[in-house]
Amino acid sequence: MTHNRRTVTIMVHRDGDVSSPAVRMPAWLFRALTVAGIVLGVLLVISAVLYAPIVRTAARVPGLNRELGRLREENSRVRELAAALDQMEQRYDQLRTMLGGDVVPARAPSTDAPVAPALLAQVPGDVQRYETDLSVPRHWPLDERGIVTRGTVGDSADAEQHTGLDIAVAAGTPIRASGGGVVVQAGEDPEYGLNVLLSHPDGYESMYGHASRLLVNTGDTVPAGQVVALSGSTGRSTAPHLHFEIRHDGRSIDPRTLVQEGT
Repeated sequence: MTHNRRTVTIMVHRDGDVSSPAVRMPAWLFRALTVAGIVLGVLLVISAVLYAPIVRTAARVPGLNRELGRLREENSRVRELAAALDQMEQRYDQLRTMLGGDVVPARAPSTDAPVAPALLAQVPGDVQRYETDLSVPRHWPLDERGIVTRGTVGDSADAEQHTGLDIAVAAGTPIRASGGGVVVQAGEDPEYGLNVLLSHPDGYESMYGHASRLLVNTGDTVPAGQVVALSGSTGRSTAPHLHFEIRHDGRSIDPRTLVQEGT
């Protein structure tokens, strides 16, 4: 009894050769090799997909190591700078102690600093020349004449409008109320810097600009002659001076039409 076995013949022919070698194998072996090849191909594809991220990560390792080294070097420099700063602060504290700097503790500047008490000083033996009630601004706002560097200038095509007197005085000079009034504004303005605006009877107002410090608060009632601020150079200013302005019914007038003392 004979069995009819199926076989598979694989022939390889080269161009120009007369004969072609052939490989004959059972059909089952061919099928087994085919399945094994497919499985091997699938495994290779899966391995490539899974191994690719590992390869990319491994390729980044040298760059990450260099970046880590750079960060460590910068961190070391920061620590050195911090140590040097601490040493400088210690030397500064020692120097302040040697010079007596701890007698008055240092304070950071603050816009919420308390306002100094009102000042109404008078030369001993001098006759009281200020009114005690609300009054029209008629008094020179300084204890000295100062130097008027600029007067009032109205609207014109070839000159900038200037609505008061600029009086050159040293920074810190007391500025006195030209008349008794109510403080309607005590604050800071880009043009006039630290300034005080007083409201007086009969529609008059007086304004004192470019101060270095304000000594009154909005809503205060001040008599004529009370120190309302100290002169300075805040706002649009190039040197210490007082901008003194008088208004009547909302319009600026030349202060020298009312004030005769210092002019």
